[in-house]
Amino acid sequence: MSTPVLAELKVGDSIGQQTVSLERTSMVKYAGASGDFNVIHWNDRAANAVGLPGVIAHGMLTMGVSINLVAEWCGDPGRIIEYGTRFAKMVPVPDPGTADLEISGVISAIEGDVVRIDLTVRLGDNHVLTKTEAAVRL
Repeated sequence: MSTPVLAELKVGDSIGQQTVSLERTSMVKYAGASGDFNVIHWNDRAANAVGLPGVIAHGMLTMGVSINLVAEWCGDPGRIIEYGTRFAKMVPVPDPGTADLEISGVISAIEGDVVRIDLTVRLGDNHVLTKTEAAVRL
């Protein structure tokens, strides 16, 4: 995707939406890449033993896949100068099946050459991330 044209953007514009499906293999791959091998992310018995409904996605994996919408919209992930969120709900990952994250973004402010984006990240009816904001320098 090409870089958006700053002069053509306005507050309230959608930057798009996408669905990201996480499955058990996503948890194993992320554990290997991140070094976070906590068993609650890949073993149902261990997750149940600490009161979880089953395996849950890594919070940082959820955060990481969510910023991809912004990176694709702006055409260069190097343009993202800030990114933050609050973790609101866990993301259970069924087996078999997927946890389907619905991600959408809206321009919330334009300050000079910096565009602020508010992201909505949901799993079904639940917001799994809140106050999810990114700043992009165009």
